[in-house]
Amino acid sequence: MKKVVLSVMGLCLMATTSFAGHPLVTDDTGTQGKGNVQVEVGLSYFYDRDKVDELTTVKTKGGETAVSLAVGLLDSLDIVLGVPYAWYSVKENGTRVGREDGIADIALDAKWRFFEKDGWSLAIKPGISVSSGDEDKGLGAGRVGYSLFFIGTKEIEPVAIHANLGYIRNENKFDERKDLWHASVAAELEVVKDFKLMANIGAERNSDPGSNNHPSFVLGGASYDISEKITIDAGVKYGLTSTEDDWTFLTGLAVRF
Repeated sequence: MKKVVLSVMGLCLMATTSFAGHPLVTDDTGTQGKGNVQVEVGLSYFYDRDKVDELTTVKTKGGETAVSLAVGLLDSLDIVLGVPYAWYSVKENGTRVGREDGIADIALDAKWRFFEKDGWSLAIKPGISVSSGDEDKGLGAGRVGYSLFFIGTKEIEPVAIHANLGYIRNENKFDERKDLWHASVAAELEVVKDFKLMANIGAERNSDPGSNNHPSFVLGGASYDISEKITIDAGVKYGLTSTEDDWTFLTGLAVRF
């Protein structure tokens, strides 16, 4: 069961840092503008296979549906609420040893863009993770955590480059590491009007105190603006290290008001 908990806690942690410009993990400095609202629905499905030893193979499958609500309080300040619903199934040597689903930990963030000049912009994004997920099912940390991210964006049309550096206070009931870091870089290229290709790479400190094999990933995706108010997207994330999920498939829909 410890393996189950650690696998799913990785998914829950991802949810606290994934309310970015879907399907990217790396956030940008963009905000909604005063009085504007964006509702984003994201769906992800992951698969992971770990060979524990010569006799034991563990396969984990699962996913998450997350609804994110971003409200522009000022032109440069957003409040973002993210509510994820997660599920997973774990098999050991072909025999199911765990299966759960439910609300995961809810995230509440604020993003403030404090600098903007000549295509450069900088923002900070503090947030808290509310212990709304059932920790006994492996769907939450069991305690309130918090995070602080530094975000940078450089726009050189038709390219935009984003970088994130973050600290995550992983308060939990599972004796995991409490002090985690996140680093990632992403690029967007507008190939034709309203259609973008995206690439993303990043890493995060392993929450397992007994391992320094940190989860790392690379991601490719695309987005299309159906109109000024509606965007659809899709992407694929591949784990570069054994502690990252092998494959994650993502898709999303954003509607702006």
